[in-house]
Parts: sequence; C-alpha cells; structure tokens
Amino acid sequence: MKPLNDDRFYRFNSHLKEGEDYYLENGLRIMTKSFLTRRGYCCGNGCRHCPYFPPHFKGNRTLAEEK
Repeated sequence: MKPLNDDRFYRFNSHLKEGEDYYLENGLRIMTKSFLTRRGYCCGNGCRHCPYFPPHFKGNRTLAEEK
C-alpha cells in the first residue's frame, strides 16, 4: 500500500485553500470561479461557477464575457 502523501489526490487537494479555491456546501466542495479560471480549461463536470463559454464543455478554454 502506498503512503498517503504519494497519493495523487492528496497531492492535488493539499494545495487548495478553503475560501479562495473552494467552499464547502452540504459536504460538497464547490470550486470558485477564480480557481476554475486559473486552472485554464473546462472539466465538463457541470461546475456551478464555470467561467467558460459555452459552459460545461470539456476542454473548452474560451472564457465567458463578464456581465
């Protein structure tokens, strides 16, 4: 069995900052628009704050216009 700190999910999650990159709602991690924009592409998972247009289109890199 791998040590916990070698796990790729641990390495990804350990650098996230609550309130800046995500917030918790009903036990779910909701990613912020700021984090999703810095990531640079749409994952296609239907994120609530998806900053890309069209939203929820995997691999999309076109940011939506500000309203």
